Amino acid sequence: MKITGDMLIGASAVRGTDATLRAFDPARNADLEPAFGGGGAAEVARACELAEAAFDDYRHAPFETRAQFLEAIADNIIALGDTLIERAMAESALPKARLEGERARTVGQLRLFASLVREGRWLCATLDSAQPDRKPLPRSDLRLQKIPLGPVAVFGASNFPLAFSVAGGDSAAAFAAGCPVVVKSHPAHLGTSELVGRAVQKAVADNGLPEGTFSLVVGAGNAIGEALVAHPAIQAVGFTGSRRGGLALVDIAAKRPVPIPVFAEMSSVNPVFALPGALETRGDTLAAAYIDSVTLGVGQFCTNPGLVIGLEDSDLDDFIDNAAAALEKKSAQTMLTAGIAAAYADGVKHRDATAKRIATGESGEAASGALPALYRVSAEDFLAKPQLAEEIFGPTSVIVVCRDEDEMISVARRLEGQLTATLLMEKDDVELARRLLPVLERKVGRILANGFPTGVEVSYAMMHGGPFPATSDSRSTSVGAMAIERFLRPVCYQDLPAALLPAALADDNPLNLWRLRDGELGPN
Repeated sequence: MKITGDMLIGASAVRGTDATLRAFDPARNADLEPAFGGGGAAEVARACELAEAAFDDYRHAPFETRAQFLEAIADNIIALGDTLIERAMAESALPKARLEGERARTVGQLRLFASLVREGRWLCATLDSAQPDRKPLPRSDLRLQKIPLGPVAVFGASNFPLAFSVAGGDSAAAFAAGCPVVVKSHPAHLGTSELVGRAVQKAVADNGLPEGTFSLVVGAGNAIGEALVAHPAIQAVGFTGSRRGGLALVDIAAKRPVPIPVFAEMSSVNPVFALPGALETRGDTLAAAYIDSVTLGVGQFCTNPGLVIGLEDSDLDDFIDNAAAALEKKSAQTMLTAGIAAAYADGVKHRDATAKRIATGESGEAASGALPALYRVSAEDFLAKPQLAEEIFGPTSVIVVCRDEDEMISVARRLEGQLTATLLMEKDDVELARRLLPVLERKVGRILANGFPTGVEVSYAMMHGGPFPATSDSRSTSVGAMAIERFLRPVCYQDLPAALLPAALADDNPLNLWRLRDGELGPN
């Protein structure tokens, strides 16, 4: 499939005239062809108007049609073959194996949501029968289901050109909920986004869905994204990126005449609590695994372990020495973009002014490269300098040394909201872990034991979210089946005649759903 540099507005390929953009190869430090035509407010308005016009037809399409649409997107992405992988490699400097794995994850989550659509459990169909003879007052017939919010704006992420992009988790969840989607392409992945966008566009047409079910817009700067969030047709936003970018979108959405939710994943340092028993038993192994996690993907994961917190003793000292030695063997690697590399360099420069750097990776010739860096601070200094807890997007981490358990608990309590927290522990650590757990439950979305957080399973039980600033809404996840909940809202129907009831709430249960009927859950 040829990349043309066009936007995809409904069923049409549209050449933007507001700006000219090119994708960039960070490994070769060179622009990529072709040039893309950036759009503006007019193209955003057209995409949003088409999405609004498509909404009712799409949300009322049979569940099987919606599921087949999601599966068709997955099949079309696979059909792109090496063309997609090679373009994504050129635009991100990510290795082939990583991108092939990401493609598999992208396809897998589309198919997961197709299965979820068929199940229908997300409707939360609930029926409370009328009780006309109840005293002192009768009860009406009450029935409830969840319906889609409306058109959703999705912003492609820099660090996952497939799994958090055009057909990534946000789009898959919105499509599954019954929402049309307008995607704003990430400027670093223009060609990759167009290829996937055409795969989605073809699936829309092949399944006979309204053309406004999907659009892909491209633009220079922030104006096109701001116009997308501000458009009255858009009813929710999915975003993965920086805290500054996420908060800017939250602000725009809140100031609309009718405010809308923004589900923004933004900032997390994912603390790891290295407890004494674990360090005594296997500290050397844990140190190596920790550094592998810190430097995985040049540290460009939202779940990168940016903090380790331990108790001062000889085992922690050995762990730190082993971690420093492991990091010194890691070489500088190319980051996703020159801008991300510059931000990383600036971040470690400022950290050097507030913390002791104890190890630096090997220099290299990589363009837009990031040199791994490891720091050590006392808990006292960490608590006195809030900037030490700020995320630096890249291969760096801070080890915090606590005098005792109480100080470790104090550090945990001072942390901002996080995506994850990890407990490295053995049986002897259970009591300390029990003290930490209630604090961590209030602070994070996912708690791990004896692992590292880089790597997020797409499943029914996964939670990829957390209290602010990890996300803008701690009640939601951007990964896993529960992600569909972001784009739904409940509607109750009171005393509606049978002819007007949605199929999910009809007495004869034509959709064969599991429903809560008069307090009993079953296929009733």
